[in-house]
Amino acid sequence: MSEPVRLAVIGAGLKAAEYARSWVHMPEVDFVAAADVSVGSRKRLSDICTAAGRAAPLEFDDFPTMLAQCKDGLDAVYVSTPHAFHAEQALAVIEAGLDLFLEKPMVTTVAEAKALIEARSKTNNTVVIAFNGALSPLVRDTHKRAVAGEFGELVSVSATIWEGWSSKYDGQWKQKPELSGGGFMFDTGAHMMNTACLLVRSEFDRVSAYMNNHGKPIDITCAVAARLQNGALVTFNAAGEGPPGCASHMTLFYTKAIVRIDAWGAWREIEIDGKPGIREVAGAAHQENPLKSFLSVRRGEEENPSTVENGLRFARLWDAIKASAARDGESVRISDIG
Repeated sequence: MSEPVRLAVIGAGLKAAEYARSWVHMPEVDFVAAADVSVGSRKRLSDICTAAGRAAPLEFDDFPTMLAQCKDGLDAVYVSTPHAFHAEQALAVIEAGLDLFLEKPMVTTVAEAKALIEARSKTNNTVVIAFNGALSPLVRDTHKRAVAGEFGELVSVSATIWEGWSSKYDGQWKQKPELSGGGFMFDTGAHMMNTACLLVRSEFDRVSAYMNNHGKPIDITCAVAARLQNGALVTFNAAGEGPPGCASHMTLFYTKAIVRIDAWGAWREIEIDGKPGIREVAGAAHQENPLKSFLSVRRGEEENPSTVENGLRFARLWDAIKASAARDGESVRISDIG
C-alpha cells in the first residue's frame, strides 16, 4: 500500500469534525495540521484523531502560517470554512503547490471562480470540490448513462430542497451575508443547484428568480425558473423555513426515462419506458465517498467528477439568480453575467 496522503485542514468546524470521525479510520490519510481561529474547534479535531489512535495534528490559529511552516510536509489540504473565505484560502493552497479538497460551494462569485481556474491551470494541482452529489456514485452513474443516450433527450428538470434552516442556524455565520455569500439557496440549496449543473450537461441560458428573506438579512426561500442552452427547462424551489429536518427531490424528465434523485446522491429511482424502477440507496459508505473520490482523482484512477469548471457554471447560475431576484424576477441572460 502507498504512503498515506498527508492532509491539513483549514477550518476545523462542525462539518470538518463530522467528516473526520469517519476519515480518521481510513488508512489512506493522515491528519498532519489544522488551522482554525477557534481553539475549541482545533481541540475537537485533535481529540477525534487521538481517540482513534492517530497522532494529534499540529495546530495553528491562521492558515498562512500553517502553509508556510508545513507545506513541505503536506500533500493536500481540505478547506471547510465560511463560504466567503473559500476563494482566498483556495488560491493560497494552490499557490503553495498543494492539492485541494474544497468544501462547497466553491466560491461566492463568477470572478472568484475564474481566478481559481486560472491559478489551477498554471500549477495543474488536483482541485476537487466537496459536493456530495457530484462525488456520489449514483449521480456519476446517472451522468454517464445520460451521456450514453440511454435516457434520450432532456426535456425538463424539477428540483426542490427544504430544511428547517431559518431557525436551525439563527444568529450563526450562515445567516450573515458577509460570511455566507447568500442564504438558504446558497447553503443547503447549493447541493441542488450543483447536482443539476452536472446532470443537465448544458450551460444555463436565462434565469428568473424570486427570494423572500422572511425578515432576515439573507434569503430563506427562493423560486427559480430557468432555460438551458439545449432548450430544456429547469425549476428550483428552496424552502428554508419549516419544521426540523432536511430533504430534497429532483426529477429529470427525458424522452425515454424519468430519473428521480436527491441532491446529495444518496438515493435514485429510474423509470424507463414507463416501467417504475426500484429505489437505489448509496448506503453507509456515502459519508466516506467524498474523500475517497478525491484520493482516487489524485492517484489518477478516475476523472475528476467535481471540477472547478463546473464550479464556474454553478457560480454563473448563482450570480444570475441574485441579479434576477434583486430586480423582482426580471429575466437575466447568463452570458451577461460573465
